[in-house]
Amino acid sequence: MKDRPSFPAKFQSTAPVSKQPISSKSWAASLQAQAKSAQPNLMASGFGLDSETVRAAMVRKLIAQGVEDEMVLQALGAVERHKFIDSALVNQAYEDTSLPIGFGQTISKPNVVARMIELLRQGNNLKITGKLGRVLEIGTGCGYQAALLSRVSQEVYSIERIKGLYENAKANLRPLRIPNLHLILGDGMLGCPAGAPFAGIISAAGGDAIPHAWIDQLAEGGRIVAPVATPQGLQSLVVIDKLSTGLHQSILEPVHFVPLKSGVI
Repeated sequence: MKDRPSFPAKFQSTAPVSKQPISSKSWAASLQAQAKSAQPNLMASGFGLDSETVRAAMVRKLIAQGVEDEMVLQALGAVERHKFIDSALVNQAYEDTSLPIGFGQTISKPNVVARMIELLRQGNNLKITGKLGRVLEIGTGCGYQAALLSRVSQEVYSIERIKGLYENAKANLRPLRIPNLHLILGDGMLGCPAGAPFAGIISAAGGDAIPHAWIDQLAEGGRIVAPVATPQGLQSLVVIDKLSTGLHQSILEPVHFVPLKSGVI
């Protein structure tokens, strides 16, 4: 694995991320004003999927569901989810649902993505820049979550084990030209030693336990957010904080993710 693998470019958006904290209430009020005329069928209303109004409507729903992190909300309002899925499914792009992306994989529901990134950010000291430090994403998938992470983190390493998905993600992300995002084809269970230590590690696949490599590559004060299998054969969202006194684990709500597997295919 090369040191500091890169995926060059510059992210362009009409919705810049604010470096100053803004309350989610004020953000919600702004979105209400932007999207007050939107109808449930936004395409039929003439807004089109490229419209900020469509994404604003999605973000308003996420706020109503309890998402509060301002930077996460702004990222979700800026990144065009429909450009990361098959054209046959674009009319469902901004619904709160998971969608197939090929190779037996899915893009997670916006609510789940927002929840996990918000949890990742809550475990770190963000007072200086408002952004996470270096983050490792396990399971690039179609690249959507990587694009979101690039807007709330200083640097993102995203690793994908399925070559076809890796190539698709590169194609999806290339037009965005994101300078702080590194894409890697590799075994996510091994993490990414070249980029360690990480302020946060987030996984889009769930195994029986958190791999030791992830713990080793997590910086002190960092946090892991990942699904983990339960003894009953289901999955729960798990948060692990690496403290000076040791590891602290919290088991949260039930979730459903694809299984975490080793190897590159």
